[in-house]
Amino acid sequence: TRSFTDPSVSMDLLRAVLQPSINEEIQGIFNKYMKFFQTAAINVRDNVGEEVDPEQLIQETCRSCLEQAKLLFSDGKKVVPRLPHEQAVPKRARQMDEELSRRGSPIPKKRKGRPPGQSLSNDRGVSGMAAWKLKVSEPVKRDGPKWDPSRLTETTTFVLGSRANKALGMGGTRGRLYIKHPHLFKYAADPQDKHWLTEQQHMRAIGGKMAYLLIEEDIRDLAASEDYRDSVDLRLEELKPFIPPAWMTEKMQKHMETLRRGGDVPPPEDPPE
Repeated sequence: TRSFTDPSVSMDLLRAVLQPSINEEIQGIFNKYMKFFQTAAINVRDNVGEEVDPEQLIQETCRSCLEQAKLLFSDGKKVVPRLPHEQAVPKRARQMDEELSRRGSPIPKKRKGRPPGQSLSNDRGVSGMAAWKLKVSEPVKRDGPKWDPSRLTETTTFVLGSRANKALGMGGTRGRLYIKHPHLFKYAADPQDKHWLTEQQHMRAIGGKMAYLLIEEDIRDLAASEDYRDSVDLRLEELKPFIPPAWMTEKMQKHMETLRRGGDVPPPEDPPE
């Protein structure tokens, strides 16, 4: 048992009292820069393919920021490992960075362009997202009636993710629907599913590109919500819903059940675009 007169115990008690306020201020800082992370994650999604999870990228980036921030309080002995691309920094610049970190008074670099506090609402691909604040630690909830596999029956209608994006006015940025609404159920079509979709002329042959299926009801519920119902870009005629065969519906039921239980789903067999 350690005495409360122990300096480290006393300081940790103070830290515990202040931690909620510190966390709130740190969250505010991340919210300030979140628009940049969101834009970068969307660009990565567009360039690499829809198998990329932008929310995971953003969370990993935020965690990396916190790890690197520890350098500000480094005692010179325990140094936070740097990423490979950071190790390529010239020796002199690295020494200056570490010296500033030890002093605890880093000098911000001057840079051209817009300051972090300014809105990006007019930027291409970001319009309408500036008000959306991602909570870094918030897990994706997969419960409730919308995540009950029994709702998927032989008469349940589905739509392609690409068509849902267009219907909600987000056709210009592929994958944006999944970023903005991560709680939506989506199913990545495998080669067998794509073959049927192509044969039935629900989609064109797309080679290695990803194809997601979403429940039509979920998309129409979104369209009727406050965020979309008054939008001039709403195009519900773009949905083109269809009823998949029973064997495909059964696969989607198993997929939903796996996700609902928090299990991992194997990646699609097709390579990224």
